[in-house]
Amino acid sequence: MSDDSPSVRRGDDPSRTRDDPARADGGTDPESNGDSEDPNAEDQYHVAVGPGDVADAVLLPGNPERVDKITALWDTHEAVAHHREYRTATGSYDGTPISVTSTGIGSPSAAIAVEELARVGVDTFVRVGSCGAIQPGMDVGDLVITTGAVRQEGTSDEYVREDYPAAADGEVVSALVAAAERLGHDYHTGITMSADSFYAGQGRPGFEGFEAAGSDELVAELREANVKNIEMEASAILTVANVYGLRAGAVCSVYANRVTGEFRTEGESRAAETASLAVKLLARMDAVKREAGADRWHAGLSL
Repeated sequence: MSDDSPSVRRGDDPSRTRDDPARADGGTDPESNGDSEDPNAEDQYHVAVGPGDVADAVLLPGNPERVDKITALWDTHEAVAHHREYRTATGSYDGTPISVTSTGIGSPSAAIAVEELARVGVDTFVRVGSCGAIQPGMDVGDLVITTGAVRQEGTSDEYVREDYPAAADGEVVSALVAAAERLGHDYHTGITMSADSFYAGQGRPGFEGFEAAGSDELVAELREANVKNIEMEASAILTVANVYGLRAGAVCSVYANRVTGEFRTEGESRAAETASLAVKLLARMDAVKREAGADRWHAGLSL
């Protein structure tokens, strides 16, 4: 694979998308013959990838434009698919196979990505995003590594009871922390809140100053509970991955501090670099586990 190759193997013709009867890959869409989409088809309906297109570990940014910023940090990369909000590339980071798939905004589309990538063999997911910090002492540009999440989105409720925890995998958290330390990036660990709304659901005023019930107390209540940050995808990714016995975590760059009112789009590359290095460290963890005959990596096993 070459990092100067712009080719997209699936779904790249804007005149022929998965919504058209004649698809970009030359097949026929299920709708054209009256059948429902087959969730077990090799070529996944939304993300448009098949077996062998992606690595075991996939980074999940929301913004499709972030894919190029992530792959710019890798040794090699090749575009694999682009359908709707889902852009996928596969390559290597410091010799370790790695992929990235954008999810778009929000938990519904993020859960689709996890579902369909899992079906083609992915076992590790790392959200790479942006967030608003709600604790003092958290600067714009810092990283937040999620250990667990408040499920204030509705997607994960479709999978499991509401008191089921959205917990990040311990190995992924350890790899993200080790990566941030090695790279010298300022970071915080803790609980994330994932909302379904950028405005009302995060305590921001809506159109013409509309305020949802309880929105004026939302951020203060979360802060008192030691929640670190707010974003829109982590809890669904963590929950769905846990339900399926897969590894998942999240690292977000702080774009806004809701305490100080400061906002800057800063730290995006630090989150991408940290997540990419974490995938390399996870691969090393897996190798150490195999050598030791251990089921889980722990601090007693050296990297």
